[in-house]
Amino acid sequence: MLLTNIRPLVFWPTFLLLLGALLASYLNLDGFLATTKTLNGAILDNFSWLFSLGSLYLLVLAVLVYCSPLGRVRIGGDQAEPLLSRWRWFSITLCTTLAVGVLFWTTAEPLYHLFGPPESAGLEAGSPEAARFAMATMFLHWSFTPYAIYTIPSLVFALAFYNQRKRFSIGSMLEPVLGPRLTRRLGSLIDAIALYALVAGMASSLGTGALTLAGGAGQYLGGDTSPFRLGVVIALIVATFVFSAASGLKKGIARMSALNAWLLLLLGVFMFCFGPSAFMVALGTESLGLYLDTFFSRSLFTGAAAGDPWPQWWSIFYWAVWFAWAPVTALFLGKIARGYTVREFIRINLVYPALFAIVWICIFSGTAIYLDLHQAAGLNAVLNNDGVEHVLYHIFEQLPGSQLMIVLLLFIAFVSYVTAADSNTDAIGGLCTRGLTADSQQDSNIGIKVLWGSVIGTVSWVMVSFVGIDGVKMLSNLGGLPALFIILLASGSLWHWLSNPALVTHAAHPGAAGGRNTTHSSPPEGVPANAHQA
Repeated sequence: MLLTNIRPLVFWPTFLLLLGALLASYLNLDGFLATTKTLNGAILDNFSWLFSLGSLYLLVLAVLVYCSPLGRVRIGGDQAEPLLSRWRWFSITLCTTLAVGVLFWTTAEPLYHLFGPPESAGLEAGSPEAARFAMATMFLHWSFTPYAIYTIPSLVFALAFYNQRKRFSIGSMLEPVLGPRLTRRLGSLIDAIALYALVAGMASSLGTGALTLAGGAGQYLGGDTSPFRLGVVIALIVATFVFSAASGLKKGIARMSALNAWLLLLLGVFMFCFGPSAFMVALGTESLGLYLDTFFSRSLFTGAAAGDPWPQWWSIFYWAVWFAWAPVTALFLGKIARGYTVREFIRINLVYPALFAIVWICIFSGTAIYLDLHQAAGLNAVLNNDGVEHVLYHIFEQLPGSQLMIVLLLFIAFVSYVTAADSNTDAIGGLCTRGLTADSQQDSNIGIKVLWGSVIGTVSWVMVSFVGIDGVKMLSNLGGLPALFIILLASGSLWHWLSNPALVTHAAHPGAAGGRNTTHSSPPEGVPANAHQA
């Protein structure tokens, strides 16, 4: 039953390659790390310019689409009804993409930039200029650009899946550019490459999350972070996100994401009220000006002229990570967008999350910079000696009610990892399932979701307990290069539709899922058109 309707050319290569990477790293970790580092270095050395141009291009394209007649097109057709309310849609989008990274990296990363700015910038470490640079860099790395990398392929898939009735596949995004015949030939290969990048990335992210949660719990339980403790943490996360994904969009994913969004808002309000509010707002405003003033030059900064490796360590490395995850994540973000216009899609998937990230960065990055510059809190020492995850815990120790808030922080971190994983698990299940279309009443096999969740959890536990996560993490990032080409090709579909919007406005036909003129009643809000009715 489990393997009856899988796509074997997508499922098995990814499954076997992941296990092979795990085995290789276990047998010869040093050799495996050396190989992956060499490959990553070669990609960044030769394609830094393309990652920089590509990420900026996608943001500009999103603006053009928003202002074009295509922006008025409704995903699923004029009569399509929404799957989700706007708040649930926004909360899922926010928590599916960058919520986990935003939680911990917005306090740790600005310290790296504050005390280690690029040499070619001529900034003194720890100076006021370095503080502005650090905050502006956070805006660059975590707001509009990364969300544009997710938004464009998600929008292309939504229009191809719902308006042109294509199948649930990354290849569907490329068909207007490559044509049906070539897409059929390459479709499984494209899906397998993108799936591997996401699955390996989820395994490394889950491993990092387990270390973070186990380390935080150790402050109360005592003792070292043992393989047993890590196994318990990973098992809890996997069981929760698999159950959430298997429960469906309305029962599991939407409710968990809404809870996560409210908890993030609560955490942000608490930090704003009890942190250095005036400083964070003032520095945020000043740094936002620097971000806007230098946006184009910083977006295209490759370090080639000065021989500066900083962009490859940070900005371009981030672009590669976002590109690696974007194609498969786009399947899920596109699937939940039915019933809304293209402009609403861009607002929910790009504008609002980016604005949320900017406010969050002002609060949390501003607090981290203030404590180290003005109160000698020693956060940079914590970062270098204990790791990224301990910086946020250390900040909360400086605030009122720290013991209670750290418990809440652990819970929010747990929910954040779960909500990011359950959405991607749903997309993984759909990508590995044969025959999913917007018109079908078939959902992805629950058994496949359980299997992938178990595999990802097992690989994560073995990596963090016995091998280390760096090798498979870098191997995941290698997927950024093929994903870059996939997404750039997919953007060609948007240009195709921009020149002739009728190709999508007239494609959705009576009988389409969610249409009011269908012979079957529309599903209730929150239930996807291709879901089983429990």
